[in-house]
Amino acid sequence: MPDYKLVIEGGRELRGETFVSGGKNTSLAVVPATLLAEGPCLIENLPDIEDIRVLMQILRHLGAGVTWQAQQNQMQVDPCQVSGDTVPFRLSQRMRASYYLMGALLGRYGYARVGYPGGCNLGSRPIDQHLKGFRALGASIREEAGMIVLEGKLKGANINFDMVTVGGTINVMLAACRAEGDSVLTNCAREPHIVDTANFLNRIGAHIRGAGTDTIRIRGVNKLRGASYTVIPDQIETGTLMIAAAATRGQVTLRGCIPTHMEALTAKLLEMGVLVTSQDDIINVQLRQGHRAIRLSTQEYPGFPTDLQQPMSALLTRAVGTSEVIENIFDARFKHLDEMRKMGAKSVINGKIAYIEGVPELHGAPVYAPDLRGGAALVIAGLMANGITEIYRADTIARGYEHLESKLNALGALIRREKISNGNGNADGF
Repeated sequence: MPDYKLVIEGGRELRGETFVSGGKNTSLAVVPATLLAEGPCLIENLPDIEDIRVLMQILRHLGAGVTWQAQQNQMQVDPCQVSGDTVPFRLSQRMRASYYLMGALLGRYGYARVGYPGGCNLGSRPIDQHLKGFRALGASIREEAGMIVLEGKLKGANINFDMVTVGGTINVMLAACRAEGDSVLTNCAREPHIVDTANFLNRIGAHIRGAGTDTIRIRGVNKLRGASYTVIPDQIETGTLMIAAAATRGQVTLRGCIPTHMEALTAKLLEMGVLVTSQDDIINVQLRQGHRAIRLSTQEYPGFPTDLQQPMSALLTRAVGTSEVIENIFDARFKHLDEMRKMGAKSVINGKIAYIEGVPELHGAPVYAPDLRGGAALVIAGLMANGITEIYRADTIARGYEHLESKLNALGALIRREKISNGNGNADGF
């Protein structure tokens, strides 16, 4: 993908209706999980994002038959053609969720050789709990030339995670569903995409109970079949669009979402003075007056999601008063605030706490997207700001949002892509 920047002409209210895309986090688990099946799988409602394209490259590298229909947002995967067991570092480092290939390949073939995962730099993000679970199932694990090599005949086990881990819960669940015997996973994460991944696995013949609670029980099976499955809508895209509507003092209706997944965000928006209503798969967001400062603390689901902390903190830059944002999940997730200071925002960071003092207005400036959700936060800041905002390294946003600028433009924003003339991916002076 060529280097480009997003250019935003701020100060416009967002108004109208839009539809939420399929869930990124669900899709990045369900697509690797198709390798556990012994027949073709059709996965529908996949988002058209860069991480999905990387997954396609990985599956094809392994020999799977892959057909992607972008206009229908669906992918067919035929795992019967898989002939490889190695995911090279050049592919694995392009996305964080590449680690799901470990659980899928190990569960299906008893062997996997996968490069270390990449993704956004959000501080320490170890996969030790994943590896602990694989070892408990009977896998031997070693590092070989920078690759993680896992092999062994898997048998069911009781596994207690030392900390709540979304990726670890899903990864061990992938491996355990084809292990011999029963497994019980405790201290599990409860995010919606864990439930959706378990629902897909059950659709293809797995026996998984308890997903969405802190205890998951799995009865291993010898064979899984192919099937069709539709992934749930994206919780984080829903939240980002809700926040964008409030930030621009607009009125936006979101269709095709799951309001119960958004309860933590909705509660905070209501606390700020934003009007949020919902019915069935529809959420409406409206703000006509100024909004109030709040205290926000990220937690595992059903608490406030860390992936919405950055977009939310953009909204807080113009709240009346000083907001306190506590980041409990990742230790390097305030980099976007440094960029927002260039736009006139005021904040002080003290360890895992950020104090954000609301200002009357933001002004456009050249800024740098530090990571996926930080980039989305800068888009929201640009929508609020007076003048022109240029977001460099904007391709990181496309990793997780399906055509975000097109959706926002349809609601009244003015955002365009421009190629970067100097070709180095940074703004002049960065």
